Amino acid sequence: MKFATFVHDGKRQSGVVADDQLHPFEHPVDLLDLIVEGEEALRAAGERALTASLYVPLADARLLPPLQPPTVRDYMTFESHVEGVARGYGDAVPEEWYAAPAFYFTNPYAMIGAHDDAPVPPGCGRFDFELEVAAVIGKAGRDLTPEQARDHILGYTILNDWSARDLQGREMRVKLGPAKGKDTSTTLGPWLVTSDELERHRDAEGFLDLALTVAVNGQTVGRDRLANMAWTFEEMAAYASRGTWIRPGDVLGSGTCGNGGCLAELWGRHRILEPLPLVPGDSVTMTVEGIGTISNTVVEGVAPVPLPPARRRR
Repeated sequence: MKFATFVHDGKRQSGVVADDQLHPFEHPVDLLDLIVEGEEALRAAGERALTASLYVPLADARLLPPLQPPTVRDYMTFESHVEGVARGYGDAVPEEWYAAPAFYFTNPYAMIGAHDDAPVPPGCGRFDFELEVAAVIGKAGRDLTPEQARDHILGYTILNDWSARDLQGREMRVKLGPAKGKDTSTTLGPWLVTSDELERHRDAEGFLDLALTVAVNGQTVGRDRLANMAWTFEEMAAYASRGTWIRPGDVLGSGTCGNGGCLAELWGRHRILEPLPLVPGDSVTMTVEGIGTISNTVVEGVAPVPLPPARRRR
């Protein structure tokens, strides 16, 4: 099944996607609430929605992020992406990267929909996209094995981790970030595709072998396959659960794919800002086989509110 959250006639609703139609749940309910109830309750609500006579043409609705995630862990699992970005700094892939699937927590309040405008972050001069696939956790667990974790992954969606590269670069010199470099917006959508829908794409190593493409203003700039990840989503979920809980609605981003999955990788390989950073008016379109397409237009952001520099105490 495919589950979506959308606005139609000013009303926010969730439901099932089928044949370019949105079928609202019979009782107004948030998708995350149904996920918390459990997969059986979610599928039952979906079946009832499909058999009801009420539907909304997909073209008449504004798609929101399919859910408001309580947490978003964003990983870095494509070696070619890491290598390309590192090259721009005269570095190589660090050995520590190979030890475990590294991630950072990004802002769950910054989610935008599949076709919403993406504002340039305040003070940003090098705006970038990042093509990713995200897994959505369906039930709670901790200290899971990868085999156990498979039952905890409800489904998948597309994630665009919009990035302010100049802000990010400055912040990470402090050895904390990224912070404001990744804080203004993250696209999630167009909908949540349940795991069973993608099972036919699973390869012998357990990876989902899906084609990934990203275009800027209609011109393809990146192309990869999801099976080029270094860890499976089950392994990522198991690592996330180590010593703590993962809970329903948690989002695990794959990290940026390689071969042009973001501009920063291409900048690193070319040693110049080519293609140019995103500017207002640019459109970024991402397509993932078996999931769908998202397309956002970059718009002007707001000016940063001035803050004083640190008070030097020594």
